[in-house]
Amino acid sequence: MADQAKIGRDWDDAELDAIVADYFAMLDLERAGRPLVKAHRAAALMERIGRTHRSVEFKHMNISAVLSELGLPTIRGYKPKFNFQNAIFEAIDRYLSANPSVARPEYVEPAGLMEAGSLFEEPPPPLDFSNTKRPERLERLVRKFDPSERDFRNRALGRAGESAVVDFERARLAAMDRADLARKVRWVSEEDGDGAGYDIHSFDPAGRDRLIEVKTTLGARTTPFFLTRNERSLADERPDAFRLYRVYEFSAANRLFKLRPPLESFVRLEAEAYRASFR
Repeated sequence: MADQAKIGRDWDDAELDAIVADYFAMLDLERAGRPLVKAHRAAALMERIGRTHRSVEFKHMNISAVLSELGLPTIRGYKPKFNFQNAIFEAIDRYLSANPSVARPEYVEPAGLMEAGSLFEEPPPPLDFSNTKRPERLERLVRKFDPSERDFRNRALGRAGESAVVDFERARLAAMDRADLARKVRWVSEEDGDGAGYDIHSFDPAGRDRLIEVKTTLGARTTPFFLTRNERSLADERPDAFRLYRVYEFSAANRLFKLRPPLESFVRLEAEAYRASFR
């Protein structure tokens, strides 16, 4: 039963720590495909901390919003709500700092085999020109648990996403009665190594080159990603052939969208580092 004295009052640290830990416990169950009744979990949490059902549900959606900004998986059904109590950022920081494997999840092969070509294509997200800034505490959290850096270094995740796109391209061409082209699709980064500026050599139905760079995340479709100088140069040099496939919600919903040059029409490109040399 809800504690009437808490209605309208901000959550304290103990309550926030409890709901954040419970959220991640539910997320683990959901990602493992194990039984999860969210209403039962919410009722148990309400009993422990004395908050109303509406307050608990809204806080779950707050957590989803923060995790989406961090490019981390979220619980289905808890749509992100961005009207934050600032203390939620510190609670999530405490949990992720104490559980680094959660902050930087490794890709794990799904229990069942992924059906070849089972990526669901959607349109890319619109480019936001509003210049709305994140709250400073959220900005610090994103810098600390940088999703671009995390995904860039997750080799297993990147390789799994590329493999899924190879299957997707072969299935796409075969469905267009171009089995001859489907057989010619090459996984360049796997066969020749990185450095070409793209991962997969595919084709359009007319046989024209498609040079595909794959960027994969476990997070949502707006999770930022790194683009290398080589990839950017190839996009500028071969705009007719270059395509960027953004694979997102991987291993959960397996979605993708495609970007074609000029990439600046779809994403903001910002310099992140400088190369230091002596000549």
